[in-house]
Amino acid sequence: MTLRLYDTSARQIRDFTPLAPGRVSIYLCGATVQAAPHIGHIRSGLNFDIMRRWFAHRGYDVTFVRNVTDIDDKIITKSAEQGRPWWAIGYANERAFDDAYTALGCLPPTYEPRATGHVPEMIEMMRGLIDRGHAYAADGNVYFDVRSFPGYLSLSNQDLDDLRQPSGEGETGKRDPRDFAMWKAARPGEPSWETPWGPGRPGWHLECSAMAHKYLGRAFDIHGGGVDLVFPHHENEIAQSKAYGDDFAAYWLHNAWVTMSGEKMSKSLGNSVLVSEMVRQWRPIVLRYYLGTPHYRSMIEYSEDALREAEAAFGRIEGFVQRAVELAGSVEPAAEVPEEFAAAMDDDFGVPQALAVVHTTVRQGNAALAENDKDAVAGALAGVRAMLGVLGLDPLDAHWAGGDSAGRGEELAEVVDALVGLVLEQRQAARARKDYATADAIRDQLQRSGLVIEDTPSGPRWELGSRGTR
Repeated sequence: MTLRLYDTSARQIRDFTPLAPGRVSIYLCGATVQAAPHIGHIRSGLNFDIMRRWFAHRGYDVTFVRNVTDIDDKIITKSAEQGRPWWAIGYANERAFDDAYTALGCLPPTYEPRATGHVPEMIEMMRGLIDRGHAYAADGNVYFDVRSFPGYLSLSNQDLDDLRQPSGEGETGKRDPRDFAMWKAARPGEPSWETPWGPGRPGWHLECSAMAHKYLGRAFDIHGGGVDLVFPHHENEIAQSKAYGDDFAAYWLHNAWVTMSGEKMSKSLGNSVLVSEMVRQWRPIVLRYYLGTPHYRSMIEYSEDALREAEAAFGRIEGFVQRAVELAGSVEPAAEVPEEFAAAMDDDFGVPQALAVVHTTVRQGNAALAENDKDAVAGALAGVRAMLGVLGLDPLDAHWAGGDSAGRGEELAEVVDALVGLVLEQRQAARARKDYATADAIRDQLQRSGLVIEDTPSGPRWELGSRGTR
């Protein structure tokens, strides 16, 4: 089946045809590092991580660029409020984003350029746009002349006559209020870089056009980001890049928001949930399941109940994997995923439908476990691991088992298993002497510790329980 994507610019699902056979190039608008990330910020990176993994599974060589906006109005405002250097705020929050991406199992990008490291490329692009009549300098600012580009607003499907372009402080000298700033003139006490038009700093939109051009060339396959970036950010990127002479992105993909009480999660609204706080309350793999398994174009309404449901659902998958390993031993992921799973992922990354295949395979595997059919269990486990690997959710992967190597995780599991085994032996001894009160007390204590004890014909076994049992 041909891989098909919903292209925002076409407003329909299109067959995906890469510009270069066997290769996929992706540019994702990354973090603006004025504050630590909440789960709404991380959803975008996680969604595109799953897309990237699927392209790789399909045999493509993927180049994935995710930028860092380390200078803009918000960072400068934070610097003034906190009395800290702008670069210190940016760096600390960039590290917080990196920690969050890593905690949730996102693969590192091929390149992760910072805006402040690409001012020469921005100057070159502005010079070219001024020479072509698409931009002009005024009062130390450089603006893009939107009327000079006939295709402007085709992505967001707006009417130019009704446009209200967001503008920042100090944006003086515009010929038309709808023109947008590519470069902002220096103001006292603010960071600045020298240009032929005077000292200043980058506009938000220019950086992505310049960095996409540098790392992916004049044309690339996919540009992604949150749906809130369609206008003005992505619309202005298109205008700059195409007016400069680039073909720019062939497909535009946008993920939906995480909402609270029906509103977009954001720090300005005071309704954000920081990733650093969430990973102390929930296992990171459960957060990945919660944020990554809805369709990327569907809104996620945040709630504790929804997280508990995600934890229980993933617990059923993880429980099968654990029991299957006990019976069948170490089983490598299958080379291919089931056809139904592949068809779902090829259809605009239909993760919910793909996940249904995972759960069906788990049920089949559990039936094989009940019949002690080792070969069938091994086959189900191989298939489940292959599918979970695409979604970044394989609990046996080294990332979840203990960092860069599974060794320490396996060692810890062995220690815990030995300690729990010792306690279970004491419980069995109490049961043997018909001291049921002690046996029940031991079981209850283990459950309060977050363990679920199951008595089986071959003896008691344990596993981590869901949050509701702790």
